[in-house]
Parts: sequence; structure tokens; C-alpha cells
Amino acid sequence: MSTFIYLTILAFALFGAPIFLVMSAFALSAFYFSGIELSAVAVEIYRLASAPTILTIPLFTFAGYVLAESKAPVRLLRLCNAFLGWMPGGVAIVCLFICAFFTAFTGASGVTIIALGGLLYPILIEEGYSEKFTLGLITTCGSLGLLFPPSLPIILYGIIAKVDIDQLFLAGIIPGILLMIFLGVYSIFESRKNPKKKHVLSVVEMRNAIWDARFEIPLPFIILGGIYGGLLTPTEASAISAAYVLFVNCLLTRDLSFTKDIPKVIIESLTLVGAILLILCCALGLTNYLVDEEIPMKILEAMRTIITNKYIFLLTLNVFLLIVGCLMDIFSAIIVVVPLILPIAEQFQVNPLHLAIVFLTNLEIGYITPPVGINLFISSFRFNRPVLELYKLTIPYLILMIVALIIITYIPWFTLFWFNS
Repeated sequence: MSTFIYLTILAFALFGAPIFLVMSAFALSAFYFSGIELSAVAVEIYRLASAPTILTIPLFTFAGYVLAESKAPVRLLRLCNAFLGWMPGGVAIVCLFICAFFTAFTGASGVTIIALGGLLYPILIEEGYSEKFTLGLITTCGSLGLLFPPSLPIILYGIIAKVDIDQLFLAGIIPGILLMIFLGVYSIFESRKNPKKKHVLSVVEMRNAIWDARFEIPLPFIILGGIYGGLLTPTEASAISAAYVLFVNCLLTRDLSFTKDIPKVIIESLTLVGAILLILCCALGLTNYLVDEEIPMKILEAMRTIITNKYIFLLTLNVFLLIVGCLMDIFSAIIVVVPLILPIAEQFQVNPLHLAIVFLTNLEIGYITPPVGINLFISSFRFNRPVLELYKLTIPYLILMIVALIIITYIPWFTLFWFNS
């Protein structure tokens, strides 16, 4: 009977049933056939709901969506262009900064490509960059910024793995910058083919751009300064961020209307949050069953025959996570996979913070990994291009990010720099 039930659930999964239904059905069936009370699943949902950090997810998401719907991208684009546009590849580097900023808030949910693609694409084309370079850059940048605070995947990872979120925010900064450096250098290399005249550095434009973006500039300082200055917890920082962007964009800049725009933003942001929490609640039961049955330890024992040290484990983990990243959305992958690999990584003495950044970097790359990296399909829809064409256009970026991943994986200094002193 149990075999029939499990095969039925698998069939539903193969035919496209929602992932939360598949995980719920499997968890409830597994507990039932093991003779464990089904209330074990409900207990985990209650524990999740009582976690104070869970509030950061809807609040930071709402703040990100408000920024994306306002004219903040235009103001920040002007600011970055005033300071960086004069450099070789400057306009492309500006795109890296803008996309990283918005992805950090919206969690690589596709909002960056949808909201900023129409703004950045014509600017890059007008600056003389090829269409191939432009499409590849924007598609890749849709997930750039996942390692920067207040990234939702970092928060979710911290909740699932029980790792301090403040420390995770710090741990991701240098690896995130490293990824941007790799892509920035490639942009500079490509800019040599660009016959357009470079921008002239203008103190007047810099001053005007700073004034134009005067309300957006304080936001990162409020979040990071508040958290690491000991003034705010991540939950408090998320609440202040949401209130701040709402106040600024509705009452000061008046980009958005309380009655027309904000209800739409609330629905869109909470739709994403609802999906994340629904998957999270349903996956907790499945995860607990796997842990109770000592599945991670059984996997570890099986791996010991082929994996003899930490470095081979990290290599195997990277390959596995790149596959996971292109098949599952990042939130589902964190919820399902993290509890399985944590005890294995502990056996190989991998630092929990290092493991987190390696994990998240892999999933960030998974967004542009063929055949089913989600950014490839979002970009295909946004720019009306065949997805196979985008496979080819993102290959240089994919290679660069994998090289950066190898460096992040095997040189833990980049992750643990803040904690070595």
C-alpha cells in the first residue's frame, strides 16, 4: 500500500503538481506509515510561525517591491552612472550595481529582470553595446546580489540552518563583491569593442545625482548600520526599511499612490511571500521525517566510500547544487536540501558560514544554468527571445561565475574574513 501511495505522489510530481502539495503528501504519508502522529507536522509549522526572524521575509520583500515599482531605479541609475559611467565599461558596471541592489531586496524572484530590463536594455544598446552582450548581462544580473543583505535567501537559510543571520549578512559581502568584480572585468573587456565616446566625469552631475537619490542613499546605511551598530535586530531593520520606503515614495517623492499603487504592490509582494511560507511549512514535515529516519547519516555513510576529504566533498557538493539550482527555485532548494547536507558538512568540518555562502552562490549560478535556469525563461519572456538563444548568450557569464565559485569554495578566507580577527 505504501509503495502505491509513494508512486502516486511521484506521478503527480512528474505531471507538474505544485511542489508544496507533493512535499505535504509525502511527509504526511511517511509519518502515517511510520506510526508517528501527524500532529508532528503541525508542531513544526507552529514553531516556524513563532520564530521572530520570519517577519523579516514579508517586510524586506515589500520594501523591495515598493522600490521596484517607484522611480528609484531611475534615480539610482543616474547616481551610479554619474560616479562610474566615465570608466571603461562603466555603463555595464552601473547595471551590475543597480541589479545587485534590487535583487538583494527582492530575492531573485525575477522582479529585477522584469522591472529593470526595460530600463537597462535601451540604455546599454544606446551606449553601443551589442544586443548579445546586453541580453546576457541583464539575464545574469537577475540573480546578482543574492549574497548581499538583506537577501531573502540568506534570511531563509539562517532560519532553516539555525545560523546567525547577522553573521551570514557579513559572510556574503566579499564573495558577492568577487562575483561583481569578475563580471565587471568582463564588461570592461567587452567595452573595448564599443566605439561610443565615453562619459566625462562631471562634479555637477555627481552633485545633482546625489541630490536626486538623496532618499535612496540612506537605506543601506539604515539597514547595515542599524544591525551591525547594535541598534537594530534584523526584524526591526526590516520593519524600518518597509516604513521608510513607503513614506518616501508615497509622501516625499510621490512616485506611488496609497490608493492606486500600494494595494497592487502588497498583493504582488505577499504572493511571493505566501508561496515561500507555504513551501516552507510543507517542507518542514518532510525534512523532519528524513532527519528522524537518519537519511543524512545514511547518505554520509554511502559517500564515505568515494569521498575521503573535505575538498572532494565540496567539489561534489558544487556539482550537485548546480544541478539543484537549475531544477528548483532557490527557496524550495534551501528548505529541502539544507537539512540533508548540514550533518554531512559537519562531519567534514566545513564551517557553517562557509557552507552557507557556497550553497547560496551555487543556487545563484543555477538561475542561469541550462536547461531550466529560471532567469533564462524570465528573460526569454521579457525580451521575446528564444530561450535557446539565451543559453548561448549567458555561457561566458556562467563560466566566469563558476570560476568565482571555485575560488569562494576553496579559499574560505573570502567568506570568513570578518571572523578571523
